[in-house]
Amino acid sequence: MSTVDIVLAGARGHGRWHLENIRRLQDKGIVRLAGICELTPLTGDEIPEGLGTPEQSADFGTLLDSTGARIAVICTPIPTHTDLALEAARRGVHILLEKPPAPSYAEFRRMADGVAAAQVACQIGFQSLGSHAVPAIRELVEEGAVGAVTGIGGAGAWARAEAYYRRAPWAGKRRMNGVDVIDGVLTNPLAHAVATALALNGSTRAEDVTRIETELLRANDIESDDTSCVRLTTANGIPVVVAATLCAEDPDEPYVVVHGSHGRITYWYKQDRVLLQRAGHGPEEYEYGRTDLLENLVDHVTDGDGLLVLPEVTGAFMKVVEAIRLAPDPTPLPATAWHLLPDEERRVVPGIDGLVAAAADNLALYSELGADWARPHVANEVST
Repeated sequence: MSTVDIVLAGARGHGRWHLENIRRLQDKGIVRLAGICELTPLTGDEIPEGLGTPEQSADFGTLLDSTGARIAVICTPIPTHTDLALEAARRGVHILLEKPPAPSYAEFRRMADGVAAAQVACQIGFQSLGSHAVPAIRELVEEGAVGAVTGIGGAGAWARAEAYYRRAPWAGKRRMNGVDVIDGVLTNPLAHAVATALALNGSTRAEDVTRIETELLRANDIESDDTSCVRLTTANGIPVVVAATLCAEDPDEPYVVVHGSHGRITYWYKQDRVLLQRAGHGPEEYEYGRTDLLENLVDHVTDGDGLLVLPEVTGAFMKVVEAIRLAPDPTPLPATAWHLLPDEERRVVPGIDGLVAAAADNLALYSELGADWARPHVANEVST
């Protein structure tokens, strides 16, 4: 099998993870890092050992032309995703596009339609959807392991220091220079919780979501939301509720839970770990492997393997992004609802960890769970 040349756009921040992953695949002999696109070139110390000396340029199109790369990995600011993806597509270059794929549904459609017209492959970087746990859970559900599914909950209690919002000019923004960014807790850092919950519900396409309620709040001094929840009404009648915060007291692994009439399935999606609890049985725990999305894209390009995360199966997630984009600006939490941890330089919302878990357990919004700061908040409803 011939080695596939790759260009990485955006090699700092989360892009460092892609550098290491490309090095792993390069060590296997299936890819070669041909180029890096960054506004400021990486120093030798920033390029992992073993990747050689890839060509560097701030001009993405020129770099694609000069390297002849067959695949582009795009890990750049959210508002740039669509234009860069289309620039690659026009050159016949296949794409791994980081999540969220776009800051609005219109931009998502422009990207997805343009890529389809160019007849290039595009994989959206929801790594959790490469987990073998996802089809395994679907099989358990189809077998009736937990009875009839009554709802899907998602919970993410994470922590981010105030410096997190200073990492880039667009961080924590809803808009910048008149352009949508929508860098909120549910659309970016904990976007996997939303996408994975939708996948387990079999509601991945735009038409699968019929109604969206949002509650967007913030403890940090930012434009966007850091403590939020959404409830989705789906075409199959099964509700999906996802609650998340970046202001946790004790940060923990995010998870998705499938509620059934006779049990539940909990999936810690970053760990590929599944817990099955059902009537008449003891708890059963499983760990699964995962197919890397870039490796899957390479196998698609070279051998015709099916892609795991096509743009169309992120349509429902993008409807959530759109609902958050159209919602009123996030409500600032009162100063009495949070405090600063000086040693960690981050803001904490007391009780939020339990509230996030309760939302996932009860399929309820914050305002329905009795939090003082959430009681007056009215859910913003968007029909799709």
